Amino acid sequence: MSRIHLTPVRRALAVAGALLVAGTWLYLVLVRPTDWDSVGGSTEALITLAGYVGGAGLLLAATLPALPARTIGVIPVALVLNIVIGQIAGSVGIPLYLDSVGTVLVAALAGPIAGLATGTLSSVVWGLLNPAALPFAAVAAATGWLAGVAVQKGALTRLWKLVVSGLLIGLICGALAAPVAAFVYGGTAGVGTGAIVSLFRELGNSLLASVTMQSFISDPLDKLAVMAVVFAAVKALPRKTLRSFQPTPAPEHPATTEPVPA
Repeated sequence: MSRIHLTPVRRALAVAGALLVAGTWLYLVLVRPTDWDSVGGSTEALITLAGYVGGAGLLLAATLPALPARTIGVIPVALVLNIVIGQIAGSVGIPLYLDSVGTVLVAALAGPIAGLATGTLSSVVWGLLNPAALPFAAVAAATGWLAGVAVQKGALTRLWKLVVSGLLIGLICGALAAPVAAFVYGGTAGVGTGAIVSLFRELGNSLLASVTMQSFISDPLDKLAVMAVVFAAVKALPRKTLRSFQPTPAPEHPATTEPVPA
């Protein structure tokens, strides 16, 4: 897996983007509006869009220019995988998303920073076709980064590590995505997931609580399935392809041949 290093300026942009997303999430969780009918045009919806999309923009500006050419070359393939598989999953009504296969694959091959950039860019490009995807850009960025970290820690080396990593990534990303689904889309961002949210609402739970519980059911299973697909894909890739993403060793300096003064 390649190592991508950020300059101090780009690192500062990445930190600012992450803090903006985290601050937005904390505010929305603390405010917790519960009026289903007014959420779509509420202040919380605008804050969600501004915080999540703005933070994702800073993350993308910090990471995309730092990627090597070989990584940038595979990102379009990853975007197609995300969009096509995600559209299919969304149209059949299953309570899963499966829209991060390409993101996690890039993260597995090229590391967390590449995964973060791929996830963010995927939501931006997909948003041109389906505006509903854009507000989830920060969640997609977190998915890519967390998956890259998990792979670096050996998530694809043992079955139990794969399972734990998939479930943990799902829980974190589910909590991060819940305010978007609740305050921007009223809990109806997906066909299958929207049905689960409606069920929890009928049981008397608040909007955010209903969406969060749905996320804690769907997202861990979704990320576990994605990690399993990526594991199979990585195992099927030729060794030459895998080696191309390995960090290039620094050139050795030749020994000096200057004569030693007497």
